[in-house]
Amino acid sequence: MMKRNVITGALTALCLSLAGCGTTGTNEPQIPEAPPAPEVQEETAAPEVAAPAETEAPAQSDEGETAAGSDALVVYFSRTGEQYTVGVIDHGNTAIVAEMIAEKTGADLFEIIPEEDHYPMTYAELTEVAKKEQNDNARPSYAGKAPDLSGYGTIFIGSPVWWGDWPMIMYTFFEENADALAGKNLVPFSTHEGSGLSGFDRKLASACPDSTVLDGLAIRGNDAQNKQKEVRETVNDWLSGLGY
Repeated sequence: MMKRNVITGALTALCLSLAGCGTTGTNEPQIPEAPPAPEVQEETAAPEVAAPAETEAPAQSDEGETAAGSDALVVYFSRTGEQYTVGVIDHGNTAIVAEMIAEKTGADLFEIIPEEDHYPMTYAELTEVAKKEQNDNARPSYAGKAPDLSGYGTIFIGSPVWWGDWPMIMYTFFEENADALAGKNLVPFSTHEGSGLSGFDRKLASACPDSTVLDGLAIRGNDAQNKQKEVRETVNDWLSGLGY
């Protein structure tokens, strides 16, 4: 009996020894899951970009006057090409919103188009060009002549947000038409990817001190491209609040 107990104890010890060495599958180490990729933060400081908008400009006479007889005008600057968060677009974000405003109000349209289009197609390159213009306080020229503003009581003015400000070409328009803008109701609107209206109203009031600046509107560029039904409702609600 004693001999049998010794043999049983020896076998038990041998089995425990083998288990401790990991010879069975039950004690294999657990491989931890890889950590999740870091969340990409949205860059709100950089300008929205793209190359020149391919929207059709309103009919104009040789003197730059619009053909229609509306009391409202929509002035806008827009870009196509490579767009932050969207990809390459062929219809500018601001152009889309400008057309919605014109459709609701019956306003005329005037597009600010660079006289010499030196803006790159790629997003990264355009941010550099836009930043240099801002640092230089540049005043890029736009093609053609603005329409006669004397017959308009309200002028909607829109553009993408570039480095937290109006693109410098918009200041060219403000300054060249300062006298004609005096006494008008000016309504700013922006397209952006996180910057909102970015002080467009305050900066417009500073550039055109003799005008009345009304409540503005900010629309995400991604929404302008991909959620146009919702954007149109937002635009219409905003315009209703302005009396349209």
